[in-house]
Amino acid sequence: MLNTHYPPNQPTAHRCYEIGRVIKDTIAAWKRDARVAVIASGGLTHFVIDEQFDRGLLRALQDHDATTLRSIPQRLLNSGTSEVRSWITAAAALDDLRMTLIDYQPSYRTPAGTGVGMGFAEWR
Repeated sequence: MLNTHYPPNQPTAHRCYEIGRVIKDTIAAWKRDARVAVIASGGLTHFVIDEQFDRGLLRALQDHDATTLRSIPQRLLNSGTSEVRSWITAAAALDDLRMTLIDYQPSYRTPAGTGVGMGFAEWR
């Protein structure tokens, strides 16, 4: 479990990436002959959808752009958009796999632009 939402101890984007690296290293060190699934759940931008941010994040995930993922400012990861932290953590844990974007849907609820950016992806 990753606290993406509640202050005062929300991890920074950099810390989320490092947590993902530790997960990756732990899986690699496991001496069992087993398959491991890494699952992350969460939306992209919330309340006021920012398609430019969402698409940039998805591009950074696909490009294995650790610099961009680690440097997302804390001020952008507030409220529901805090769920982006789960995406960053998963990306770091799976950085040796190819991320395929299945779909991105900016799901607007109102003409004012409120809603949630919804992304669906897999790493193989």
